[in-house]
Amino acid sequence: MHTDTERCVRAVQSKDARFDGWFFTAVLTTRIYCRPSCPVVPPKARNMTFYPSAAACQQAGFRACKRCRPDTSPGSPEWNSRADSVARAMRLIQDGVVDREGVPGLASRLGYSARQIERQLLAELGAGPLALARSQRAQTARVLIETTGLPMAEVAFAAGFSSVRTFNDTVREVFAHAPGELRARAARGARPPGAAPGVIALRLPYRAPLTPGNLFGHLAATAVPGVEEWREGAYRRTLTLPHGHGIVALAPRAGHIDCRLSLTDPRDLTQAISRCRRLLDLDADPVAVDEELRADPLLAPLVDAAPGRRVPRTVDAAEFAVRAVLGQQVSTAAARTHAARLVHAHGVPVEDPEGGLTHLFPTSEALAGLDPGTLALPRSRRATLTGLVSALAEGSLHLGEGADWERSRAELAALPGFGPWTVEVIAMRALGDPDAFLPTDLGIRRAAEQLGLRATPAALTARAARWRPWRAYAVQYLWTVDDHPINHLPA
Repeated sequence: MHTDTERCVRAVQSKDARFDGWFFTAVLTTRIYCRPSCPVVPPKARNMTFYPSAAACQQAGFRACKRCRPDTSPGSPEWNSRADSVARAMRLIQDGVVDREGVPGLASRLGYSARQIERQLLAELGAGPLALARSQRAQTARVLIETTGLPMAEVAFAAGFSSVRTFNDTVREVFAHAPGELRARAARGARPPGAAPGVIALRLPYRAPLTPGNLFGHLAATAVPGVEEWREGAYRRTLTLPHGHGIVALAPRAGHIDCRLSLTDPRDLTQAISRCRRLLDLDADPVAVDEELRADPLLAPLVDAAPGRRVPRTVDAAEFAVRAVLGQQVSTAAARTHAARLVHAHGVPVEDPEGGLTHLFPTSEALAGLDPGTLALPRSRRATLTGLVSALAEGSLHLGEGADWERSRAELAALPGFGPWTVEVIAMRALGDPDAFLPTDLGIRRAAEQLGLRATPAALTARAARWRPWRAYAVQYLWTVDDHPINHLPA
């Protein structure tokens, strides 16, 4: 979008927050870059230039605005709605792959050479993978500086910098303040309230509107005891992270999501934030989605009743795939029971002083050695589960942030016991495909009948053609036709 100068100028002049994260405005006279919704008086059009990413702005010599904090904009919705190499690369960079494995590691995960990835990212984002990762490290450093009391040296290495000097230079260049000055300014301003020692409290922004009922209601209704819970108005769960584990509490608020993170290793902050945003689908563009779905008279009343529905996703694709198999042809309560048994038998125990979380969800490697005879499941589903965890442990099934959606669908469909419903629900919630669709789902068929549609899979698929590329969001609206706990915030 940054190449459409006239449209960008109009968005800046109207301070339209819907475009935050889609592009960034760099002001040639002040050498500052801003969100489109920056509250200051808009600069003259001839003094504005536009970039597709904060990293591109920083690479061109602009520093972040102190008023609108452009580095905290919601992420571009493009990276969660596309499956090409650039979008897959961005999802992996957001998950910290460049910091952990370098550019060669990023390229090998995508199946390209490092030079090809560099060229593709430069062409579309104006910055290469190292610059994009550097921009993300700077934002992580700012969060740690402003929300914790960690010594600056620990902040530097936790944020992914190789040296304290590089950390100091980057923070000064990007934010025009030394790290100590940022902490002093944060101490004078408003902080997220109630942060206990060792807890990182922050706000996760999103594009309005957002209907929290289906999002948090779904997560709470399907929560696995010991791994997830709804407590005091917040969804809480354990996280398995690259350097340790963590516990997160997420609560809906007006204009943002309250996020409280407790991590065993602060180096995991970037990954934890990225996975929480992905879980809640916070980088979506609900206005664009709802506008497309509202064009169908069948969906228009559902959209108007509660606009801004998100697709509840997952923090771990392999975990969700296992839970999808456990949920085949059983009720939500039965699926939770099966998953809880698996967790308590094979999950890693953790301590949770603030609630009732007891375990991490077991990894594929831990489940690969389980005895199928110990599972209280039909024989066919035991074979399906063991085949899945074996494929995940061996690496023949790819479900991570950088997965190619169609390749993963084919790999899933080749496993025994994987029908269209299981493949598509994993594509929708684990892979994040916004066009995944569940024509055989019982809730969708009931909704179709109540809305006067033919409820056969073929008829539903034909009708859903007009909802593309947002069929996963149409599913969320169709599920509201039936009165189910997944549609409501718990009491």
